[in-house]
Amino acid sequence: MATSYVNRRASFDYELLERFEAGISLVGSEVKSFRAGGVDFRDAFAAFTGTDLDLEGLYIPVYAKASYNNHEPRRKRRLLLNRTELTKIRRALTQKGLTLVPTRMYFKDSYIKIEIALARGKKLYDKRQAAAEKTVRRELREY
Repeated sequence: MATSYVNRRASFDYELLERFEAGISLVGSEVKSFRAGGVDFRDAFAAFTGTDLDLEGLYIPVYAKASYNNHEPRRKRRLLLNRTELTKIRRALTQKGLTLVPTRMYFKDSYIKIEIALARGKKLYDKRQAAAEKTVRRELREY
């Protein structure tokens, strides 16, 4: 039973600039499915719809033991942040090249929280450089 999920791909594909902790609006079968496991961050991102911040593309599988009116696995889910954080994020997203990606999803005081990060996409040479630095750090630890 997993109670925390990490989007490792986000730190590989993006330079994570600033992180925010947000609540997420879920239905009951999504919470049960989250506890059972199988959440997938691939293709997930956050975007503004009017004044609300929505998480799109997050896959929470259908809960097998739920009734016939189960949730849609890739539906839009509203993120719950205070107004000042929303304003700060909206202002930052107007800059060229910034996006909002989910990095972690976890339980905190019986609530499901999601950590989102303002991110800038890495170029191929940045990824190569990061991989080389990681290799050097690993080799230094071994000696």
